[in-house]
Amino acid sequence: MPRPPRILVVGTADTKSDELRYLSERVAAAGGLAATMDVGVLGTPTFAPDVRNAEVAAAAGTTLAAIAALGDENAAMARMAEGAAAIVRREHAAGRLDGVLALGGTMGTDLALDVCAALPLGVPKVVVSTVSFSHLIPPERIAPDLTMIGWPGGLYGLNATCRAALSQAAGAVVGACLAAEPPAGDRPSVAISSLGTSCLSYVRTLNPALEARGYEVAVFHCTGMGGRAMEALAAEGRFAAVLDLCLQELGNALAGSVVTAGDARLTGAGRRGVPQIVAPGAIDMIDLPSWRPLPEAYAGRPYHAHNRLIGSVTATADERRRVAREIGERLGAATGPTAFVLPLRGVQQWDREGEPLRDPAGITTFVEAARDAVRPPVECVEVDAHVNDPAFCDAVLAVFDRWVAEGRVAPGAPGR
Repeated sequence: MPRPPRILVVGTADTKSDELRYLSERVAAAGGLAATMDVGVLGTPTFAPDVRNAEVAAAAGTTLAAIAALGDENAAMARMAEGAAAIVRREHAAGRLDGVLALGGTMGTDLALDVCAALPLGVPKVVVSTVSFSHLIPPERIAPDLTMIGWPGGLYGLNATCRAALSQAAGAVVGACLAAEPPAGDRPSVAISSLGTSCLSYVRTLNPALEARGYEVAVFHCTGMGGRAMEALAAEGRFAAVLDLCLQELGNALAGSVVTAGDARLTGAGRRGVPQIVAPGAIDMIDLPSWRPLPEAYAGRPYHAHNRLIGSVTATADERRRVAREIGERLGAATGPTAFVLPLRGVQQWDREGEPLRDPAGITTFVEAARDAVRPPVECVEVDAHVNDPAFCDAVLAVFDRWVAEGRVAPGAPGR
């Protein structure tokens, strides 16, 4: 970057004046140019922010007095978040903003998530929060490239403990701006959802095959945030096509698992009209934290501990039928070309013969339910193979190549 990166530091200046000034100083010390945005409503800051709270309210189409008159802190902060997001979009589009650094407790974090989600992939976004990494934060509100830093000892005033976190955050956002390499866009991009190759191995075939066709391939790890990131980017139109071949996050969400990408899984590409080839990879498993005792509701089910973080139990027949119905409904609402590739002999490595999650009756139950649920105009392609067999990849690529030939998917970059 030929100039110092311009960082917008966001927080409630009435309650976090010292912290905002300290962050601005550390941004400058790291080589950046800091501007502060006040998103507080009631108090008076002890310094003059570069973007006043009245300007934030105006960007939301209202006034600070009207927001204060709401008499509800949740509603007030939602309106301030609307204005703050509008300002960062405008400033970035005008080339006046390179990165965002926001801080807060639950209230400030709530607003910061909207601010960060308003910026495209590749713009550094750092949030310092007392609830970083908490289950309070729904996955669908997390920007795909968000960086969060915990804020120990930072609820009231500056101290050595919170300075350590704030200074790291300032260095992180400046360093990210200096090092960031936004997506070049020189090749059409294809997204693939998957798990590790010990469970789903199709990426070993599909990735080089698509690259040979002139596409850049982005593979998303479907353990919660991976699927969320893919959904968000698909909804922005980032992909020429989406190969959503692992729907475990959808099954997890329906079962109440914490390993979820949110309730909107399997909707982003469809709403945008992005061509999507979908398959039910790993939908027969429900994920659980393996470091906790197995819940009594799952006692007696086949269980596989993948590592010390995550384990899985098999889904019941009713749970598989429910997932099949949801797949059918969500694909039926898609506005672009949609195909469902259905492997008849299993959907993940551990349901093969001799593996711990083997359940032939469960496979049959899902296949029958999916046949009933997935209906035209969604194209259903049955493959008499396992999801990890070469025939599955052949079927996926056959649909993809046909769509390219028909002009439904943008062709790959020549010479790639």
